[in-house]
Amino acid sequence: MRYLSPLEMLYKWEKERPNEIYLSQPIDGVLHTWTWKETGDEIRKMAYHLKSLKLPSNSKIGILSKNCAHWIMSDLAIMMSGHISVPLYPNLNAETLEAILEHSETKVLFVGKLDDFYKMKDGISSQIKCITYPFYSQNYPKWNDLITEKKRIEDNIIRDEFDLATIIYTSGTTGNPKGVMHKFRNFGFSATNAINTLDLDQETFFSYLPLSHIAERLLVEMGSLYTGGKVSFAESLDTFSSDLSKASPTIFLGVPRIWTKFQQGVLKKMPQKKLDFLLSIPIISTLVKNKIKKGLGLKNASNIFTGAAPTPISIIEWFKKLDIQIQEAYAMTENTCYSHVSFKSNIKIGSVGQPLPFCDVKLGENNEILIKHEALMDGYYKNKLETEKTISNGWLHTGDEGLIDSDNFLRITGRVKDIFKTSKGKYVAPSPIEMILSSNNNIEQVCVVGNGLPQPMALIVLSEEAEKKHLDTLIKELNKTLNITNASLNKHEQLSNIVVLFDEWTVENKLLTPTMKIKRNELEKIYQKKYSNWCGSDQIVIT
Repeated sequence: MRYLSPLEMLYKWEKERPNEIYLSQPIDGVLHTWTWKETGDEIRKMAYHLKSLKLPSNSKIGILSKNCAHWIMSDLAIMMSGHISVPLYPNLNAETLEAILEHSETKVLFVGKLDDFYKMKDGISSQIKCITYPFYSQNYPKWNDLITEKKRIEDNIIRDEFDLATIIYTSGTTGNPKGVMHKFRNFGFSATNAINTLDLDQETFFSYLPLSHIAERLLVEMGSLYTGGKVSFAESLDTFSSDLSKASPTIFLGVPRIWTKFQQGVLKKMPQKKLDFLLSIPIISTLVKNKIKKGLGLKNASNIFTGAAPTPISIIEWFKKLDIQIQEAYAMTENTCYSHVSFKSNIKIGSVGQPLPFCDVKLGENNEILIKHEALMDGYYKNKLETEKTISNGWLHTGDEGLIDSDNFLRITGRVKDIFKTSKGKYVAPSPIEMILSSNNNIEQVCVVGNGLPQPMALIVLSEEAEKKHLDTLIKELNKTLNITNASLNKHEQLSNIVVLFDEWTVENKLLTPTMKIKRNELEKIYQKKYSNWCGSDQIVIT
């Protein structure tokens, strides 16, 4: 079967819905919009400009920007001009940026909405031609200046479905980023089948997670193109809540930290005891739920997804009481974000759902999750060895450990490579333990360690609310969590103690990936020398 490409979907809506708004973006408090016709016009003009640069066919063109309307436009212009996109996380440091640009052989770079460009600038070679998006002040040729002439690509360019469309560099949880290669067919296969299965049509999207990440790119960019939907953007962290509320999307994708922040925001205005009381009164309960959903910007959301990392069951159950049904999903860059989803009509809390159509799943050695379908990556760019390790006999080796029940629901139990061995020779999977600990609102970040130790221990960073509590109260609550956690674990898995760290783990200090996943190896480098002292200390260690 042949699937329509993203470009063909653009042409469809240009013709059928020329005057309907496609992209909506607040800039300095002013809302800017682009219809399908206006969007197509800018894309066609920029594609003409890219063609005029006389680059070799299938040259690599990078996109370095936070989410904005021109991110999507530049991606489509790259496709239309016959080249390959290289999306880049907007919070990369200069060293990593330089390495990716050099490895990918990027010739042209779109530079747009960025917070700390001065920290990245040194990573961009002078040999790379840069183009700045409108509304942003980097000292490069401006998008609007380059498309002022009437010259544009008039034809509806169709790329071969087996042409390479993009190289997406992974966030580097366990090492240097690897360039995942995807052809046009992979976008068409994943978007078409997911949309048909979820029965989506003319949806409204809110874009705030990095478009450089496969989840946001597939759900928002491809989702909007393949449903003929509308995309709204957040202007900043300060305006996030109001921007989301104004957009009122029909589809929303969150990550665990977002759901925690949402919960904390609700409880700040309405303490748990008061909320429980109001929810117990039938008529008032409905009013309260609707008010909360409206306040969060989710009143119109018919599909609410969570992914990227495990979301604590306690969080999902808490939102369920508010009639906000969070659907866990699971996929990877390497399989074009097409794998498992929790369908609204059939949810098992604690699982990431069931496989999407045409997706084969099985468990390999050590219960590693193996995936097979038509949209697996073409491989890692310039890395044959890692490609052969990751895809074997047509199966993608995910590196994730899981369990599949009799109804074909998948539960993620951890990362195969994260499992460590204690000094007693016992193996421990940290992820399930971290999930239990995360149910405590005092804990913002957690990493269970224990390689070579008699027993595992938990390193944590406190939440904002926890930092305001009296120390005795905090220790008492953490002790309670420790006891509850240990009661649910096998003896060799039980935590010796909880260690409270006051240095937050961030992208900037290289302890988180750009997608907010913890880099365990980097944490180990910093704290391992202190483990023996902590292990023999109190149950709750305050550093």
